Amino acid sequence: QVQLVESGGGLVQAGDSLRLSCAASGPTFSGWSLGWFRQAPGKEREFVAGIWWSSGMNYYGDSMEGRFTISRDRAKNMVYLETSSLKPEDTAVYYCAAKNGRTAASVNDYPYWGQGIQVTVSS
Repeated sequence: QVQLVESGGGLVQAGDSLRLSCAASGPTFSGWSLGWFRQAPGKEREFVAGIWWSSGMNYYGDSMEGRFTISRDRAKNMVYLETSSLKPEDTAVYYCAAKNGRTAASVNDYPYWGQGIQVTVSS
């Protein structure tokens, strides 16, 4: 059973940085990918970043690279999303997700999801 628990969200001001964490438990994640998605009010859930657990190779959604950095700590079974220069339009619920196999950008490719965590960026 895969379990994903996000932490680190909250209310920040525009221009601030924030680190989101995802504690992953379940099988060995070798051969898996973990990703971050976000969903703003009234919008579809979108891919932010993904990481191939074994190699650490990472991928980013359109316009995400540069202000978002994904990383993982295999010893701790943690995945992180470092955010910087946050903007009000980054306000969303951020989700950690996992899939067996290579990283993908589609919501439908990920069968395992955390409960999500709110990030609110004030102007």
